Amino acid sequence: MKLLALDSSGLVASVAVMTEEVLLAEYSLNYKKTHSQTLLPMLDEVVKMLGIGLEEMDAIAVAGGPGSFTGLRIGSATAKGLGLALNKPLIHIPTLEALACNLYGTQETLVCPMMDARRNQVYTGIYRLGDRFEVLEDQKACPVEEVIEDCNRLGESVIFLGDGVPVYKNFIEEGARIDFRLAPPHLSRQRAGAVGMRALMLYREGKTQTAAEHVPVYLRKSQAERELIQKGGHLPDDD
Repeated sequence: MKLLALDSSGLVASVAVMTEEVLLAEYSLNYKKTHSQTLLPMLDEVVKMLGIGLEEMDAIAVAGGPGSFTGLRIGSATAKGLGLALNKPLIHIPTLEALACNLYGTQETLVCPMMDARRNQVYTGIYRLGDRFEVLEDQKACPVEEVIEDCNRLGESVIFLGDGVPVYKNFIEEGARIDFRLAPPHLSRQRAGAVGMRALMLYREGKTQTAAEHVPVYLRKSQAERELIQKGGHLPDDD
């Protein structure tokens, strides 16, 4: 099996190709470029270097949210376009589950990814990644204090990772009453290889969808939508 994995849900743009046993290629960039500038050229470079065609992929995995609204739309549109053109199934991967997979195998420690959602909120979840993938707190948008209290309540050591960690490091240090660590830089951001790893688990369970069925998950309204509502306006799909 060959799997194409994409992640543009946060600050990092990342593309990977993998089989069930080997990560064949991974290209990630987290530096002063928009995903509209990077994702397709990165994809093109990866398949060129591997010398394989996209038609050889058995499925396409994409980080489907939450995350950056623009980034999610770019990633989803790319995955949908490829899926429709190549008639390949898509595997929708919750962004926080993919991020947690950077630390798969940490059996003695819980994993808590945090993505900065602004306004003192994070996109987050809590996972146990031992012999199997276990969701203890499903991904959500919440105040950073809430997820720290969730970790305190569980009472186990935790590794925090994600772009929200440096933003809210003081909150973690002041609020955590459990043993905790911060993931090192090479494991602390989105990676398409981790998206692919989670996708392989779901593929074995038959959890795929058609390109037409795929939609990103935002968890909360965009800033523009929130501002419109605050001004007394209505969204187009409001009753």
